[in-house]
Amino acid sequence: MTAIGLMFEGQEGLTWDRWKRLLHAADTLGYQCVFRSDHFTNPNPPDIESLEAWVSLTYAASATSKIEFGTLVSPVTFRHPAMLVRTAAAVDDLSGGRLVFGLGAGWQDREHHNFGVPFYDRKTRHEMLRDALEISTRLLNSDTPVSYTGKHFALDGAILLPRPQRKGGPKILIGGNGPKWTLPLVAEFADEWNSVYTDPATFRERNTLLDELLSQRNRAPSEVKRSLMTHVDFAKDDADWQRIKAERSLDDTPGRTFKGTASMIIDQIGAYVDAGAERIMLQWGQLDDLDRIEALAQAVLPHFHAKG
Repeated sequence: MTAIGLMFEGQEGLTWDRWKRLLHAADTLGYQCVFRSDHFTNPNPPDIESLEAWVSLTYAASATSKIEFGTLVSPVTFRHPAMLVRTAAAVDDLSGGRLVFGLGAGWQDREHHNFGVPFYDRKTRHEMLRDALEISTRLLNSDTPVSYTGKHFALDGAILLPRPQRKGGPKILIGGNGPKWTLPLVAEFADEWNSVYTDPATFRERNTLLDELLSQRNRAPSEVKRSLMTHVDFAKDDADWQRIKAERSLDDTPGRTFKGTASMIIDQIGAYVDAGAERIMLQWGQLDDLDRIEALAQAVLPHFHAKG
């Protein structure tokens, strides 16, 4: 079974009404998961509505019963990692163990500038992320107080109480494609690797490299789930596909978009399954198009999700 879910850009007009409808649809139509970005605003003006990520996930914990959900991904620059992991552990408990805790270094300069959050150079943000991963994994796994001194963050006798209901707390996801920095970090800390906008050949190559890096750390390949996030332009039938092509400027960059009718998208997803993908997050841009979300669920999900 390959898990198929939805991914929404929270800074692109996500509101409470939309979020409630989208969660209900995903939870009842058979999608395995819902992920969302964690941004304060969109990369370019004008500003549009943006629903705060962790408040929305707290709601999702109680408003859904089946799907996994999480961030793709929370920048370490926004919140102190000790406070963020406390939030993540609590949301995971509230949901009965369905949160995926996605962490990243952050990339969007504009949102940091607009909201007065320091946006450091890449090296510093990478150091901050390593500190955050150390702090998160230690606090989630230690039943005794933790002390840690990193380059940017520290702990002094900190402990998460109550202890996470799920052993080790929520699963940690790290996203990115980089072979020199991201994948070694995945091999050291993560429970899931999420590749973004990658063509099947590159996904297979990075997947093999991750196996090698895990082996070097005496971790089995099965310890890290392999997933992909990419955009989807789904057409209900051939006529709908012709209309979409006429109305939209579609991205033909390899790996950027699953596009076409159900049979076309099934084949495109299949190429990643063959390359080792265990979970696919479909980036869905039309937040009010629930009919198409339902049509995709009916036509595509049965080809990948086990029955019963």
